[in-house]
Amino acid sequence: MKTEEAEHVKCLIIGSGPAGYTAAIYTARADLKPVLYTGFLIGGQLTKTTGVDNYPGYPDGIMGPQMMENFHKQAERMGADLRAGYVSKVDFSVRPYRIIVNEEKTVTADAVIISTGAAPKWLGLESEVKYAGCGVSACATCDGFFFKGEDVAIVGAGDTAAEEAIHLAGLSKKVYMLVRKSEFKASKAMIHRIQSTPNIEVMFNVEVKEIIGNGVSVQGARLFNSVTKEESMLVVTGFFVAIGHHPNTEIFKDWINMDEGGYISTIGRSTKTNLEGIFCCGDAQDATYRQAVTAAGSGCMAALDCERYLAGTGGSD
Repeated sequence: MKTEEAEHVKCLIIGSGPAGYTAAIYTARADLKPVLYTGFLIGGQLTKTTGVDNYPGYPDGIMGPQMMENFHKQAERMGADLRAGYVSKVDFSVRPYRIIVNEEKTVTADAVIISTGAAPKWLGLESEVKYAGCGVSACATCDGFFFKGEDVAIVGAGDTAAEEAIHLAGLSKKVYMLVRKSEFKASKAMIHRIQSTPNIEVMFNVEVKEIIGNGVSVQGARLFNSVTKEESMLVVTGFFVAIGHHPNTEIFKDWINMDEGGYISTIGRSTKTNLEGIFCCGDAQDATYRQAVTAAGSGCMAALDCERYLAGTGGSD
């Protein structure tokens, strides 16, 4: 498609979720006339969760899909142009930047806000998918409260898994930490904390074969010990997976600086990337916190950074 046939926008937001929608709200209020493409999962990872109890302003909690519908409606009310579609390719070699949507439509933009998020890595079990949101979770900080006083399991061997196990230990009666190999990948300090927490039991050389449930909620997990070659049943009501996340940043790798994990690098405390006029917010650049409230906060930051950038350059008409 020729450049003159492309649609031109002042501010393009790639990805929805708390970060993208917040960026849309703020840029719309600044009269930047933002266009937001939602991506494959409209509303982001929260649309795949059930209850959200830790987002400020909801004293009784809220369902994840409902929360993201509220975000969407608010951004729309502010005047943001919200469109279903995914960005399939970008060309950030010259400004205005060129973005290909749905492999066919070309959009050029004076400024781009990337809010494509990150997705948790899963074990790849059918039962894991079946009970997602019904006892299976990839975020202990988000969902641990629902299993207060109960027995839970968490899969993982690194620092993140250790941190989440300790968090769960403060809520749950018993935490089983399932480690596939014979040793941790976590730091010595985290290992010491795990070993010093009385209600955490570490099970090494364990592979999860199946998550067992009653069709509605989790009741346990079928385990295989790679040393003894024996199977066993672990009775738990909550099952957490902490084997890492992968940021949805693949299409930007030839243009934007990233760390080894694929998270986009931002400059200092800002949302600025190595390319002028391109900003990143939310889980696409946050490998540490990965919370809805922090994502929304960084979406606000990206919008303000974008507004100041466009005020300085003026953009193109």
